[in-house]
Amino acid sequence: MTRAGTPWHDGGEPPFDQQVRHLLDVVYERYQYDFRDYAPASIHRRVRQALSDLRCESVADLEDAVRHDAGMLSRLLQYLTIQVSDLFRDPEFWLALRLQVVPLLRTWPSLKLWIPGVAGGEELYAMAILLSEEGLLDRTVIYATDMNREALKAAEAGVYPLARLAGFSRNYQRAGGTRSLSEYYTAAYDSARFSRTLTGQVVFADHDLVTDSVFSEVQLISCRNVLIYFTPALQNRVLQLFSDSLVNGGVLCLGTKETLQFSPRAVDYQPIDARYRIFRRVQR
Repeated sequence: MTRAGTPWHDGGEPPFDQQVRHLLDVVYERYQYDFRDYAPASIHRRVRQALSDLRCESVADLEDAVRHDAGMLSRLLQYLTIQVSDLFRDPEFWLALRLQVVPLLRTWPSLKLWIPGVAGGEELYAMAILLSEEGLLDRTVIYATDMNREALKAAEAGVYPLARLAGFSRNYQRAGGTRSLSEYYTAAYDSARFSRTLTGQVVFADHDLVTDSVFSEVQLISCRNVLIYFTPALQNRVLQLFSDSLVNGGVLCLGTKETLQFSPRAVDYQPIDARYRIFRRVQR
């Protein structure tokens, strides 16, 4: 059975990808969240999971709910946005950052860093801990942004299940941590809250990589494992945004499965560590 207001009225069930495209059109037109250039396979997988968890029988049912209930949109965003991360994920990357990038960061009297797609905040707290141990946190402003306001709230809270802390600690040690990770959080019951001193100079802000523009010049951007969810066209759009945001000599960090190789913006960068996808913005 089809729904009024959808573009199909011939009584047949439209292909799943067509249903999803129409859902994404509605999300954009009604709420200005744009997922239309996200990789289709990833979006299809997330929509199927949302249908199951939110107990919607069809994409049309989910679309109707989103049209009439902003609360349902907030729930859907938990599936459409990237929420998977880990503290000091890919420890070798963090060790390379400590050894090869920190000396560059020391050359600036003050620092601005940007972590787009901050999700639950694991990347943010890892970065703040590293900067603290290297004596740079006090002169650094970190912009932690996401299009998902619920994710921003979670990142600002800095609370994680205690069961995850053992894995966090192993990553931290492998990443060259110089202390015990337990010095950075307080445990209570089944949760751990990271210290407010780590976020004293963090600006949490709503920002959509798909639709928003440059808001500050920064010395480092860490956007790892986000571009893999975008189509090539959207990847190029975001990489242009990063190039426009970085100062001369600024550092761009991508995920290990992401590359600049086929992007027009590759000419903007030289590798610092190609293996761990750390690049430096060349002179403009």
